[in-house]
Amino acid sequence: MLKHLKAALLSPLTPIWLVIFLLPFGRASELGTLICMLGAILLFVRDRRALTGHPGARLLLWLWAAYFGAALISAPGAIDPGRSWNSVAAYLRFAPFGIYVCFAVRRESRLRALCLATGAVVALWALDAWVQMLTGYSLGGHAQAQRISGIFGAGDLKLGPVLASLSPFVLWAAKRQLGRAGLVAAMLFLLVPILLAGSRAAWITYGVALLAFFWVEARSPLRFAAWILAACVVVAAAMGVAWKTSSRFDARMDRTLAALHDTRHAVDYATSGRLDIWRVTTRMIAAHPVLGVGVRDYRYAYPHYAPRDDHFVTAEACGPGEGACHPHQIVLEVLAGTGVVGLIMWLAGVALALRAWRSVGPDARRRAFPATVALAVTMFPLNTHLAFYSAWWGLLFWWLLALWCAALYADVPDAAPESNRRLVSG
Repeated sequence: MLKHLKAALLSPLTPIWLVIFLLPFGRASELGTLICMLGAILLFVRDRRALTGHPGARLLLWLWAAYFGAALISAPGAIDPGRSWNSVAAYLRFAPFGIYVCFAVRRESRLRALCLATGAVVALWALDAWVQMLTGYSLGGHAQAQRISGIFGAGDLKLGPVLASLSPFVLWAAKRQLGRAGLVAAMLFLLVPILLAGSRAAWITYGVALLAFFWVEARSPLRFAAWILAACVVVAAAMGVAWKTSSRFDARMDRTLAALHDTRHAVDYATSGRLDIWRVTTRMIAAHPVLGVGVRDYRYAYPHYAPRDDHFVTAEACGPGEGACHPHQIVLEVLAGTGVVGLIMWLAGVALALRAWRSVGPDARRRAFPATVALAVTMFPLNTHLAFYSAWWGLLFWWLLALWCAALYADVPDAAPESNRRLVSG
């Protein structure tokens, strides 16, 4: 494992890994993106025909065209055109970044090294969260009153969603290094921080990731059911202990169970105001059905469609004169920001991705398994989400998507000479 980690840190993989390593530090993660962009430019300076020979890079560009095109068509008629055009310009960076990832991660050994290095970083974040649970402090400072925040800090409550989305790399690495016992230990190791981070969307994300690993381990419906039953017992026990010993978890569960009162106010309280946000979003979509209100203009459009006493407007949730920052749901985000046309482009991208995944064969699907699960659970539509067109979550989404495209076609033999490949030198 140490050999693989060294390969990830002292190779063309370094800037890709930096994106993940620097995620807790906000825009600092863009340093890795910038280096990858420069690497892509150098690639084309060396060989302008290189792209035509890499199916992963071609797939990535088609997926980027769907993502970028949906944003582009929404900008001319946006509520705040300047904001939308700035966002569209920022999305240009994902194309060269993704191309670099595809060319740098062209060997299975490099893919393994990057996945192991990613799993190690995420495991360290989880360990830091455990320290915060036990002592009240972590590398990110003191915990918030209602939830742990880990290395991300109390002012940036992304620990739960990030741990859940990147958990497949930890689980895959543990299974690879320590077998089934390591996999079970890693599942339990991540479970408690994700529970106490307080993000119920992260609970769902992690649950879906566990189901994927259960199915791979079981390989039959009966054993799959047995894995699920065992997991339910363990999760119930963990939740029971957390409920009795953690005031943070107790507060989150009390809020969640308020939905059982079956009143509009109770359900809205239980969902942290999501119902109000989604009602306003449906009005917004109805008023701008074709091209939306403009990518990243949701917060500016929100007050125009919300009641005067709307909590997110009166509290100026995202800034003066603004409402909720985003719809907290991927389908509603795409529809509100880019309209039906944008949603069609996204669905076309999803169809293209599924077609590519089915066509590559079992070896490639096995190779791409951790990236596939991470990407799938991050986009799982029956959940709430962070904003996929935002700078921070959008970068994490594109990191996963680029790695997935690279993993499907990372089939260059380790013994193949670099001079015979139109690729980034290693």
